[in-house]
Amino acid sequence: MYYPEPIAKLIDAFTHLPGIGPKTAARLAFHVLRMKDDDVVDFAKALVSVKRNLHYCSICCNITDTDPCRICQDKSRDPSTICVVQESRDLVAMERTKEFDGYYHVLQGAISPMEGIGPEEIRLKELLNRLGDERVKELILATNPNIEGEATAMYISRLIKPFGIRVTRIAHGLPVGGDLEYADEVTLSKALEGRREIN
Repeated sequence: MYYPEPIAKLIDAFTHLPGIGPKTAARLAFHVLRMKDDDVVDFAKALVSVKRNLHYCSICCNITDTDPCRICQDKSRDPSTICVVQESRDLVAMERTKEFDGYYHVLQGAISPMEGIGPEEIRLKELLNRLGDERVKELILATNPNIEGEATAMYISRLIKPFGIRVTRIAHGLPVGGDLEYADEVTLSKALEGRREIN
């Protein structure tokens, strides 16, 4: 009610983004107002392009502009291992390590009864379809180490057992460079569970 309508609408649009409150939304709106016309047009085009040109890979359910996605097209990867992650951002994080050379499956969420998200709302059916491939020998569950991620990992491991495929879970514990005294009890117990012999 204090701003002209176009600015008020832009502020309102920014408040729909996660983590953006009214003050931050107003700052962003006024920043857009100060931007050069060409930059604003490029920004608007980028937003439209994301909605129009991206879709889910028909194999791994990752966000992609090609189908299948570039990772699923890469024949040099190891077909015996599938790493299951919650979101596309998690896949990118795993790829940055340059340690995993198998394929991925993106669930596009996690089981969360509190939010009304059950197994049907995530990409489990597509994962089960992929397990018909006899080359798949191991499923690595790399869901987040929180209640939803743990519940999802447990559900998947029980679901996969009849397939005779090895199911592993990524280790959880202390971050490199972290101090023991600042770690919470759950993190320390996970670190103890995941301990391994030093060679």
